Amino acid sequence: MGADTESGSRAGAESIATFDLSTVRRFAELAVWGLSEAREEIDALNVYPVPDGDTGTNMYLTMDAAREALEQRLADAGADEADGADLRGAMQAYARGALLGARGNSGVILSQLIGALLRRMAQGAPDDRSAAVFADGMVLATEAAYAAVGEPVEGTILSVARAATLAAVARAQDPEARLGDVLAAAADEARAALARTPDQMKLLHDAGVVDAGGRGLCVILDAAETAVTGHRSVGAPVPMGRHAIPRPLPTGDLTPDGPAYEVMYLLDADDEAIPELRTRLQTLGDSLVVVGGEGLWNVHVHVDDVGSAVEAGIDAGRPRRIRVTHFAEQLTRAREKRAERRGRAVVVVAAGEGLASLFREAGAEVIESVPGRRPSTGEILEAIERTHAEEVVVLPNDPDSLGVAGAAAAAAEENGNVRVVVVPTRAQVQGIAAMAVHEPGRSFDSDVVHMTSAARSTRHGAVTVAAKQAMTTAGPCEPGDVLGVLQGDFAIVGDDLVEVATEVLERLLGGGGEMVTLVTGQDADDLAGRCEAWVEAHHPGVDVLVYEGGQARYPLLVAVE
Repeated sequence: MGADTESGSRAGAESIATFDLSTVRRFAELAVWGLSEAREEIDALNVYPVPDGDTGTNMYLTMDAAREALEQRLADAGADEADGADLRGAMQAYARGALLGARGNSGVILSQLIGALLRRMAQGAPDDRSAAVFADGMVLATEAAYAAVGEPVEGTILSVARAATLAAVARAQDPEARLGDVLAAAADEARAALARTPDQMKLLHDAGVVDAGGRGLCVILDAAETAVTGHRSVGAPVPMGRHAIPRPLPTGDLTPDGPAYEVMYLLDADDEAIPELRTRLQTLGDSLVVVGGEGLWNVHVHVDDVGSAVEAGIDAGRPRRIRVTHFAEQLTRAREKRAERRGRAVVVVAAGEGLASLFREAGAEVIESVPGRRPSTGEILEAIERTHAEEVVVLPNDPDSLGVAGAAAAAAEENGNVRVVVVPTRAQVQGIAAMAVHEPGRSFDSDVVHMTSAARSTRHGAVTVAAKQAMTTAGPCEPGDVLGVLQGDFAIVGDDLVEVATEVLERLLGGGGEMVTLVTGQDADDLAGRCEAWVEAHHPGVDVLVYEGGQARYPLLVAVE
């Protein structure tokens, strides 16, 4: 499909949006990134169909599996294809990865949406308008999702998907509309539809929350818009509902009267066999979802009779990778494993010896990190296990570590013996701020809220020295130039450490502040002392704290609270 010129974008700038392999890869990364940040929030919203608090985790793991399948396809094909030679093959691999990696009810529905949409996108001719093809794909995706669910319920991800689809179709009817315009319209309407979900479902209304799956779909549509246009959505914030944590409510599952088992399996079967399979499974239980196509299906159902559910699959084709979860045993096992653990712990990624000592003195389990050697999912998971705590907060303190921290948290919770929350700290100084308000005596949810609030209210900056010639957001730089960083972006290029550092401080303090934290790195000399004197002279009412961090490459880290 050809290039689309994006005019009048949300950021007020003009960009070129091309639907090609690089766009698909950007979307794959952004969707996983967005869901990793929103996972805990979405899990907290989860009250339907089962209040098991894993919708965000399931959607994240499903999209992560799709991303891994895409990258594996490109790695197997070689560099030429990775540069964009086989868009259709890549989209097929991505959709299949979502189907094979789908977790739970929300993940299965999401995989169906992704699969139907990408199948339509892959059929587009080179001269087709991307906007029109995408809108067609959303129609097919929504129809497939509704058809896959045994008893569609409004006020769910299905309602949000349908509203977004109608908006996309309406926008695509304008012959001047580009793909980015259609995505923006879909993302906007998805947020509006999400806000309506409590009015569509009494369970959500009584719990005071919006639908968890719909919230996840909003994250994914925002990722798609950003991948195509290059601009992040600046629409109205997604409503969380009246309560950050939903009130527990009884449903048909996880109660004495509800189905006792969750059954999932992949099924090799002809498409003609699926209608009868759906009919049989619908008589056995609820929460039925059957998705897929072209001979491969993913089946999910809650039943009392596991044997009959599996036999229905055998009669339809060849079931494999059968997974059965006994809800009562799962809850009992989780309680037993939690009984082996005690208390609450914090796992922190620290970028220097001094920072590591600082966090250890505060009682954290520390993973040391250096530039070019960030922690893996396995290392963070091991640190979580070392705490032997039943509640764990993870502070990644680096944007590149957020995704692996989310994956580690999901893996730890899969064992059913620990509750893990990742506070999305993007800088070491945000981790310091979060750790400063950590209070094990509070409830876990309250502690997480306080730590998250402290981190988000901390404006952060840094000073580093350019190692090579590059183009930054502040302009070109040469080796040896001093760079000032504000909120993760290179904003200043200069030639003097003190001048750049004080400019960083001035910009951060321009929004007000009561306390400045300075963290010195390797070869910092008296940089912190001179900055402290500058703050006292120019902002006499502001307190200053200085720590020796010992981090490489960054002589100074700065925070303003």
